[in-house]
Amino acid sequence: MLDERKLAVLRAIVEDYVSTNEPVGSKALAERHNLKVSPATVRNDMAALEEEGYITQPHTSAGRVPTDKGYRLFVDRLSQVKPLSGAERRAIETFLAGAVDLDDVVTRTVRLLAQLTRQVAVVQYPTLTRSTVRHVELVPLAERRVMLVLITNTGRVEQRVIELPEVVEDTRIAHLRAVLNACLDGCGLVNVPELVSDLPERLPVEDRPVVATILSVLLETLVERHDEKIVFAGAANLAGADFSVGLRDVLEALEEQVVLMRLLGETTSDTPSALTVRIGSENAYTGLRGTSIVATGYGSGDNQLARLGVLGPTRMDYPVTMGAVRAVARYVSQILAAS
Repeated sequence: MLDERKLAVLRAIVEDYVSTNEPVGSKALAERHNLKVSPATVRNDMAALEEEGYITQPHTSAGRVPTDKGYRLFVDRLSQVKPLSGAERRAIETFLAGAVDLDDVVTRTVRLLAQLTRQVAVVQYPTLTRSTVRHVELVPLAERRVMLVLITNTGRVEQRVIELPEVVEDTRIAHLRAVLNACLDGCGLVNVPELVSDLPERLPVEDRPVVATILSVLLETLVERHDEKIVFAGAANLAGADFSVGLRDVLEALEEQVVLMRLLGETTSDTPSALTVRIGSENAYTGLRGTSIVATGYGSGDNQLARLGVLGPTRMDYPVTMGAVRAVARYVSQILAAS
């Protein structure tokens, strides 16, 4: 373990390098930071940090830059993430509160995160496997046509128009709506097929063809939308980044939904709301070895529904990025809980 003085030197190197993108020398450190030691002591501490692999010298006669190991220690020993200002918090709340449905929430969230962090924002849609039925609505459209509306606890709304096998009065539609809600209210979407498997047999013979048609469309809807989905924004923010691996590799990784799903999955913590940071070589995907990922879960209460985060160069402002990711996740969770 490093003593507090060497930790202070490492912290100063990370902060200066993130700010200037220039290797940091001992003289500059002594001038910019109140380290309360001589430049000679700073040089000795930097030599020790380099020997232990926390910093490295990219060129002869140049200053030092942090390594992945150095960033890791810096993040692990952060006393606090940078809190957002009152104006930033109000802006986030107002922007997200204007969302009209789940798609709008996700779209606004990914744009907001990219703007706040100047990195690539990644947001996972709440998975159907963790969602429950909040309400099923049947809306008569014509004598033999109804609209099925499935609303989940995550705010997801699925709509399908159904052609019925016969003319059905509004009173029968209302009765079938009540039956469906009594059967499905609060149940997990993955359990719906099992719960409705014998539902037609429990109803009067005259209602069975109509119910069978409605259930067929309902189950098709669940199958079609079962795939997990991820959206990202802010790829243009990578243009000014200095990657140790090619930018092309990073952009190709962003286009692969499977890669992004795996990345967010690897940042999962035992505590859903905990921030997870993966730095450089800690990322399993070779094309992202020059990047860091800051992610956390969001959901309703203790129920984590999905994850969100940002991806950027290892030379990122970790306190600011971590603070923004945590704040945005908290607001999204509040919106879903209240929806």
